[in-house]
Amino acid sequence: MNHDAYDNAYIADILNTVRTIAVVGASANDVRPSYFVMKYLLAKGYSVFPINPGQAGKEILGRMTYARLADVPEPIDMVDVFRASAAVPGIVDEALALDPPPKVVWMQLTVRHDEAAAKAEAAGIKVVMNRCPKIEYGRLSGEIGWNGVNSGVLSSRKPILRPGFQSFGVRTK
Repeated sequence: MNHDAYDNAYIADILNTVRTIAVVGASANDVRPSYFVMKYLLAKGYSVFPINPGQAGKEILGRMTYARLADVPEPIDMVDVFRASAAVPGIVDEALALDPPPKVVWMQLTVRHDEAAAKAEAAGIKVVMNRCPKIEYGRLSGEIGWNGVNSGVLSSRKPILRPGFQSFGVRTK
């Protein structure tokens, strides 16, 4: 797969089908990007599990924090990586060891590891690199346009209301 450009339908399918997201590198600091991405995803109705060994056993945004992916008590649909690119191979190995494995490994802005991505894809896992699910959700739902930003998505369709705060849902077409 070409990880330099993603089709809107590919991203929309991921955001419309995942329900549980493990955020690896979650922070309890409310000015860190991982914190406000978690807050946004929770507001959109996703079940989010913070992963941070230093915060394990404590709550972040009202959600119990776990030391590693294997500690999460339910199946994970998507692993969202807020760690340096060098940490990705170990995270992918940890994700592949889960039963069942996640459907998606998503690497945040500036995070990319082509070999780890190929390994995950070979196991049937979808991969997104150097993108943010918060930004992509806002762009594909039309919310980012509320701030005057050109999302590259134009639609005259009536918004589909979904659970969550001011959520129109991700458009598939």
